[in-house]
Amino acid sequence: MNTLMEFLVGTFILAFRGGKKYYAWMGSLILIALVGLGAWVYQLKTGLGITGMRDPVSWGLYIANFTFLVGVAAAAVLLVIPAYIYKWGPIKEIVLLGELLAVAAISMCLMFVTFDLGHPERFWHLIPGLGILNFPISMLSWDVVVLNVYLAVNLIVPVYILYNAYQGREPNYKVLWPLIIFSIPAAVSIHTVTAFLYNGFPSRPFWNASILAPRFIASAFCSGPSFIILAFQLIRKHTQIKIQDRAIFKLAEIIAYAMGINLFLLIAEVFKEYYSATVHLAPMKYLFQGLEGHNELVPFIWTAIAFNTIAFFLFLTPKTRENFFTLNLGCVLMFIGVWIEKGPGLILPGFVPTPLGEMWSYAPTVPEVLITLGIWAIGLIIYTLLLKVAIPIEVGEFRQIKDRLHGIVGQNQ
Repeated sequence: MNTLMEFLVGTFILAFRGGKKYYAWMGSLILIALVGLGAWVYQLKTGLGITGMRDPVSWGLYIANFTFLVGVAAAAVLLVIPAYIYKWGPIKEIVLLGELLAVAAISMCLMFVTFDLGHPERFWHLIPGLGILNFPISMLSWDVVVLNVYLAVNLIVPVYILYNAYQGREPNYKVLWPLIIFSIPAAVSIHTVTAFLYNGFPSRPFWNASILAPRFIASAFCSGPSFIILAFQLIRKHTQIKIQDRAIFKLAEIIAYAMGINLFLLIAEVFKEYYSATVHLAPMKYLFQGLEGHNELVPFIWTAIAFNTIAFFLFLTPKTRENFFTLNLGCVLMFIGVWIEKGPGLILPGFVPTPLGEMWSYAPTVPEVLITLGIWAIGLIIYTLLLKVAIPIEVGEFRQIKDRLHGIVGQNQ
């Protein structure tokens, strides 16, 4: 019990101790988060009418970010498999950092869903055992279950490993191994179930594609690792943890294959819709070329395709993949491209035109943008705090803090 208390006290100290850059970073994020929370309070008082969402388009910026971040969270499996299954050293040393990113991403997903509700106080209805979850009939109930289970697994595994490292001992893999193995299909399931959630709307033909789930997973293995590559470079620059170039370049190679699959599936879906040219082509036309004078999404989706294609070739070629300027450029392009494709490029054409053929132009309002930025800031705060504790344990510094605590206790006695 004393060891646990020391661990908790030490993590608290680590979270609030840092240099000027750390305080400036956290202060900026907290400021953005407070602005976003203030906008959310205004939304709660006024109602969802302050957003750009209406009955014809009932999902907007919040659900777009939710869908994208589910993919970011699922990308942790690309570190788990080579680290734990194949025991590849360069990635095994940093796999915890990817799992902690999944914790932050899933936390953001749950916040976006909560903030999208007109009555968030009724969220408890979705909690198994407390509310009426309509399990297993409702796809939403499946989404709630898999997201929370995946969050728990990615929190339990790192905490267990880090707590054992804090005590200077190896974790018991008889306990850990089942959770690691389970986390692999769990990562795939969270994005599969999200895709099935969209597939379950028969009146929305844009989402009624059997390849939607594979596209979700392929794009997830692009956006999440792109963020991880950028984050890992910042982490090794500002901390003592060692992250080998080999690990970063291997992630970039995997991204190239995943984006190749994603682009192929996109081409297959576009061909099917345009070649058959049924009445269900309307949402695809609205997205790619505009429909009845509504072409708001056209420049965005073509920008996304251009970004993803450029990034694909940058990652496919070893010379540009192993050059940090072109590597980082590709990561930024792919992150933005996948966000457009899986965010507004997925959500809005599902609603436009409506089943009755009505056209509605959705655009996020200022409160929506502020709330979205606030949630992203909270997610980055969570990830920063998790890294602030995990990295000192990884490099052995946290055990030194524990020793100092023992010394202080001894002196007081």
